[in-house]
Amino acid sequence: MQWNEVKERFPDEWVVLEATKAYSKEGHRYIEEMVVIDSFDDSTKALKRYTELHREDPHREYCFFHTSRSEIVAKERYIGVRGPR
Repeated sequence: MQWNEVKERFPDEWVVLEATKAYSKEGHRYIEEMVVIDSFDDSTKALKRYTELHREDPHREYCFFHTSRSEIVAKERYIGVRGPR
């Protein structure tokens, strides 16, 4: 699905999704295609579901957004390991 389809199908909801096609540019992640896994009316429930999914399979690209957003662009976060000092 694309974001405009998600917004039509799940108006005014929080959606937990998996990005199936995305790219990075200048520190941002642009999601072009996605699969909706769940929808909620409450952000806390969406965050809880996202956390569950991420723990089950941290290598998949899960995220959650409210469908009131015009586009879905996320800031990339880098988690690294510090080397010896």
